Amino acid sequence: METPTTTAGSAKTTPKDFFLWLGAVIALYGSISSFIALKFSYINYLFPDALASYGDPYGGAVRFSMAALVVLVPTTIVLMFLLRKIIINEPAKATLWVRRWALGLTIFIATLTILIDLVTLINTFLGGEISVRFGLKVLVVLVVALFIFFHTLADMKGYWIRHGGRARIMAGVIAAIVALSIIAGFFIIGTPGHVRMLRFDDQKVSDLQNIQYQALNYYQQKGALPTGIDALNDPLSNFIAPSDPQTNAPYTYETTGSLSFKLCANFNADSVDTKGRGSTNSVSYPSPAGGASDNWQHGKGMTCFDRTIDPALYPKLPYPKPL
Repeated sequence: METPTTTAGSAKTTPKDFFLWLGAVIALYGSISSFIALKFSYINYLFPDALASYGDPYGGAVRFSMAALVVLVPTTIVLMFLLRKIIINEPAKATLWVRRWALGLTIFIATLTILIDLVTLINTFLGGEISVRFGLKVLVVLVVALFIFFHTLADMKGYWIRHGGRARIMAGVIAAIVALSIIAGFFIIGTPGHVRMLRFDDQKVSDLQNIQYQALNYYQQKGALPTGIDALNDPLSNFIAPSDPQTNAPYTYETTGSLSFKLCANFNADSVDTKGRGSTNSVSYPSPAGGASDNWQHGKGMTCFDRTIDPALYPKLPYPKPL
């Protein structure tokens, strides 16, 4: 393939050349993987699938991809400009084996990805399993792979070295696309402050579930519900009724009947609906812990959960008569 005009003789690959190209390749591949993963997360969020697993309410995959792009994309752009500047100053560097291997490997992987992507699309279509969600993911991979293929092919032929202005424009376009993708992530996972509030809410639900379990156990052991939340404290079992982690105020517990009670907490936001927004297809089974009424979906502000014990499901425990 064509390369920029070189001077007589060939340049020797130095440790600097090797590690610069290695770093550029690693940063490039990491950027591509993170960009595709971020787009997949957006598609999962916008197009839930009834057969997919539950998603992460804190957007862990989105946050990681965003963080990776913030670090790796600028690194890739800077390293590629540095490598091209070296070639401009020393044209013989264009023939380095490490450069030819790095670009050739990238073209090969991009070509292989395109072929696998198309085969997967056709196979899924013929099987009648194609959906908007799947089709968009295939399209994302195809577009990214095609871009990398043609961009790297042009780089191998020295196009971006000969047209430095266009290379800078392309870098600006890539940076803008990545920046917009990162900004879009905040509309899905919210700000760091919002995520922290969701974590507080999650802890509150966990505390209420624990209190509910202890109240049920108390009923089975003593034959009656506790009259107050402090009655659940048991130093021997090392259980102390938890308090709201945000305010340190006690949770609300009230009996509403001989077999019923309610638990209340003050939440920061509505429950996050993550059903079908996971990345894999799997069947989810409801937890049998509290039966059909054990629903912990909540709104913003003070929310109460009414619970009624079914004596047939949770009978009082018999005790042996004393000798």
